Amino acid sequence: MGKIKFTKGELKKQRDALKRFERYLPILQLKKQQMQLEVQRSHERLNLKNQALDNLKNEISKWANLLEESGDFVSGWIRSKNTIVSSFNIAGVDIPVFEKMEFENPEYDLFLTPLWVDTAIVKLRKFVMFLEEKNILNEQLRILSEELRITNQRVNLFEKVKIPESSENIRRIRIYLGDQQAGAVGRSKMAKSKIARMSLEAALA
Repeated sequence: MGKIKFTKGELKKQRDALKRFERYLPILQLKKQQMQLEVQRSHERLNLKNQALDNLKNEISKWANLLEESGDFVSGWIRSKNTIVSSFNIAGVDIPVFEKMEFENPEYDLFLTPLWVDTAIVKLRKFVMFLEEKNILNEQLRILSEELRITNQRVNLFEKVKIPESSENIRRIRIYLGDQQAGAVGRSKMAKSKIARMSLEAALA
C-alpha cells in the first residue's frame, strides 16, 4: 500500500478512485466471462476440425498408394494460390477467421489420366484447406487465451488490490480526520473555558 496524505483532498481522490474501480470491475468481469466462453468455443471448433482431418486422412489412406504411383506431379494438383483470412472482433479483440483457399488449376490430360484423379484432387485440396483452417484456429485460441489471461489479471487486481486498498485508505483518512476534528473541538472548548475563567477572574479583581 502506497503512502497517502491524510487530507480532505486525498479523501476525495480515494473516493473517486474507488468509484472508478467499482464501475470498471463489472465490465472486466463481463469481458472475462466472454473470453472464457470464446476460449471454450475455440477449443470445440479445433476439436471438430481435428476430427474432420482424421476422418479425411483415413479416407485418403485407402488410395494413398495410387498417389505414390502418380509421381511428383501430384503436388501440382494441390498447390495453393491464395489463402483469404478475415478478421472478427470479440469483446474488443481481433481474431483471424479462415474464409477460403484458392488453388492453382491442375494441368493433366483427361484421356491419359486415371478417373480417380479428379476425386483425389478434391480430397487433397480439402485436406490442405483443413490444415490451414486448423492453423488459424490455433492462432484464434492463442489470442483468446492470452486476452483471457490479461483480463483475469486485471479482474484480480481490481478485486484483490485496488478496491480493498482504496477502501482501507478511505477508512484510515476518515478516522484521522475524525480524530483531528474531535481534537479541534476539544481544544476549542478548552480555550473557551480558559477565556471565560480569565474573564471572571478579571471581573472579580
